[in-house]
Amino acid sequence: MSRIGSKPITIPSGITVKIENSTVTVSNGKESLSTNVPSEVISVVQEDQEIIVKRSDDTKESRSLHGLIRSLINNNIIGLTEGFKKNLEINGVGYKAAKQGSTLVLNLGYSHQIEVEEPKGITIDVPAPNRITVSGADKQLVGETAAVIRGYRTPDPYKGKGIKYDYEQLHLKEGKTGAK
Repeated sequence: MSRIGSKPITIPSGITVKIENSTVTVSNGKESLSTNVPSEVISVVQEDQEIIVKRSDDTKESRSLHGLIRSLINNNIIGLTEGFKKNLEINGVGYKAAKQGSTLVLNLGYSHQIEVEEPKGITIDVPAPNRITVSGADKQLVGETAAVIRGYRTPDPYKGKGIKYDYEQLHLKEGKTGAK
């Protein structure tokens, strides 16, 4: 039995859950997130203020999907109650970020500025010129947006210049040594 998949998901107040055919929709009144469930192997049942995810058999496919589907539904509930956030740091001389309306403008040492539009459901904040905060309810979209921004200038392995996550620790390489 899957340890993650067998745990029931408690539904906090203010969150409504609809289970229709093979889709589980979680909403808080303003936003809603949905997860597609492969109904031939996984079944989702709502009992009182809990959601229980069950699998039909012990095949490899159903065992692997059991914990995954439970985690996806739980992430939707957490995203709509608390939200998800990724923090990015910019290191380098002249490297900076600014916000113009719903557009993030990055100066990363290229001959041009890079403009990134906020995806629907995502909020990008710039609390300081060298810090970017990506937040939203959809965990996958928050992570993907942060990864796209980081991909414009990944950290240099020698000097550490570029965009990195705030928790990321860089292991800098040693430069060339002089001639003998």
